[in-house]
Amino acid sequence: MSDAASPAITLHYLENSRAQRILFLLEELGVSYQIKSYKRTDAGLAPPELLKVHPLGKSPVIVDEATGKGVAESGAIVEYLIAKFGEGKTAPIKPTDDAWVDDRYFTHFGEATLQTRLLLRLIFSRTPEKVPFVVRPIVRAVMGKLDAMLAEPEIKRCADLIESHLEKQPKSEDGSRWFAGGQLPTGADFMMSFTLETLTTRSNSAGPVTKEYVKQIQSRASYKRGLQKGGAYDYLLK
Repeated sequence: MSDAASPAITLHYLENSRAQRILFLLEELGVSYQIKSYKRTDAGLAPPELLKVHPLGKSPVIVDEATGKGVAESGAIVEYLIAKFGEGKTAPIKPTDDAWVDDRYFTHFGEATLQTRLLLRLIFSRTPEKVPFVVRPIVRAVMGKLDAMLAEPEIKRCADLIESHLEKQPKSEDGSRWFAGGQLPTGADFMMSFTLETLTTRSNSAGPVTKEYVKQIQSRASYKRGLQKGGAYDYLLK
């Protein structure tokens, strides 16, 4: 819900980044917000303008306009927004519930475990493009072997774990599956959304239930609204 006269949140949004999950969450929560958009450089990096927003120059970053407080790191942002605006709009979970453990685990699993493996694969795939043409075939062969040894087996294990977990979750009344079960998404779903988008576009390891989950996320009305406001996005499931 952007374009409000006095937005509650300012989102510093870098194209094709983790900031997409924050747009999804803001729309799901119905929070008023404004977007400050940034384009990647020709090298695919965040632009130097983001250094004026946060010392690391990364995105997403939000600013709570009521307090002036800035929050970085998408995991911290998701937890902050749900704590402040999430009552009645995300699945309520108590620490005594089994679902609480699933929510906590998958809230952190995406970035701490799977995303690091996907980043490793990205490095292996892009390195050959950065070396002189004459040695590129050799470097490509070496990077391919490193990927097969270090990245793909770990990605496959992670993908199998996700597939197995989602298969066990009951469907909500509208036919959706969520990482913590229940009728509504939790923080884990907003965090895993971008992670699984990158998994399905950078790997063949995602199972059918996982792909269906990504389609479910990307067809949700709140996600579509955020996508429309954020602009072109490279991680849509074909």
